[in-house]
Amino acid sequence: MAAETETPQSTGSCCSSTGSCHDDAAGTQAGAVTTVYQVTGMTCGHCEGAVTAELSALPGVESVKAVASTGEVTVVSAAPLAEQDVRAAVDEAGYALADPA
Repeated sequence: MAAETETPQSTGSCCSSTGSCHDDAAGTQAGAVTTVYQVTGMTCGHCEGAVTAELSALPGVESVKAVASTGEVTVVSAAPLAEQDVRAAVDEAGYALADPA
């Protein structure tokens, strides 16, 4: 699966792990898992919305950010998601989860 997973680490600061005081995952629970997937076929905002809606419906998903221009979809969830669930949601939206390189 073409995905990168990050587990946030406490830095003892209000700032994110990147040093920014503005975190895109604001409001997520401590211990949340961030995974970046590569999705093929997205070309516009409508595509981003369709993928976001399907992935947001998965249990445990806290936030989704899809970017058509790069094909990257960032998912923040309470726990790691099963690949078959992510693949099925992306397929339902009409797109494809890229195979690992």
